[in-house]
Amino acid sequence: MARVEPVTGEPAAVASLSGERALLVADVHAGIEAGLRYERGVELESRADERRTRLCSLIDGTDADRLVVLGDLAHRIAAPEGEERTELETLVRAVTDRVPLTLVEGNHDAGVADAFAADVDVVGPGGGLLGPEPAGEVAGDRSGDGEGRSDGGRVGVAHGHTWPDPALRAADVVCMGHEHPQVRLEDAVGGSRTERAWLRGPTTEAVFDDTGADTTDPINPSGPAESTPELVVFPAFNERSGGTWINVEGGSFLAPFLPDGLAAGDAYLLNGTRLGDFRRI
Repeated sequence: MARVEPVTGEPAAVASLSGERALLVADVHAGIEAGLRYERGVELESRADERRTRLCSLIDGTDADRLVVLGDLAHRIAAPEGEERTELETLVRAVTDRVPLTLVEGNHDAGVADAFAADVDVVGPGGGLLGPEPAGEVAGDRSGDGEGRSDGGRVGVAHGHTWPDPALRAADVVCMGHEHPQVRLEDAVGGSRTERAWLRGPTTEAVFDDTGADTTDPINPSGPAESTPELVVFPAFNERSGGTWINVEGGSFLAPFLPDGLAAGDAYLLNGTRLGDFRRI
């Protein structure tokens, strides 16, 4: 069984794939300050150096053999240019000087995937498998030289802006980004704070079905289908990128298969605190 273990206190997790430790993060949104200036006229001091240092420190600290970004490495939905391209070039170089970099193409990554194809292994928008069948293959890998190896289980990787490739049903666990889950926590005197969160739980067939058909189990309508994997929705690596309020009335999810795709998902804070069923927080 493949295992995906969050790094305590960080929006990152490690997957052990027989002989290779993969560090997984989602939604880096490099160049977000330049993007916000262009999109909204908002001026923020760049945290490019801080983001790069944090990411490289996580690679070193987890003894990772590969970095997998679950989509949205870049922020603007276009070919990277100007400050954003400079940040991406520096970031990609700093990472690939240490370990290979795999990018699962997100809705913000069409331009960056093409621009850095020579330096990055790109998995298409439908996602792919890291695991042993066939040996060494990464499903969806455009590079043709996938090196994923497994401890006996498979990890599916996707961004989450579209339905995953049906091949990901064969995974023990599917990791995705895109949603940027957040919770708003209130204290006894009415104060509140926002924290990034993980969502994790068994999936239903809604994750893989884009027809709108009713795929619930008639014997156990609220439970997961036997053949579907666990789903892990990653918090955004970039704390400035906003997100989905999972415990605020009227909030809505971004992924087309959520929340229906999680049969009984629990939410966790970055420090590991379990908040319970995300529907009841």
